[in-house]
Amino acid sequence: MKHDVERQPASVEVGVYECEIHLKFRLIEEKSILSDREKLLETLIDAFVCGTDEYMEPIEIEVEAHAVPEVQASPQMRRRLIRLRNSRDLA
Repeated sequence: MKHDVERQPASVEVGVYECEIHLKFRLIEEKSILSDREKLLETLIDAFVCGTDEYMEPIEIEVEAHAVPEVQASPQMRRRLIRLRNSRDLA
């Protein structure tokens, strides 16, 4: 039996965070990827997100994140934050 119950969405609080990630892993990849920094970063992140397999070996992972005052964010990011806070999707 299915019941349709209207739920009040939980209030979501958003803020500005500064994040630092230190990843060290070994990866088997094409040498041509190393010459294009943007492509290299994209490839490395994709490899890490997909997880350990026979082509990727994690060595060290450090993650730090902390809230920062909104005034330290760019004007574009502050506008996005205001839009998010005013959005009905988050309320």
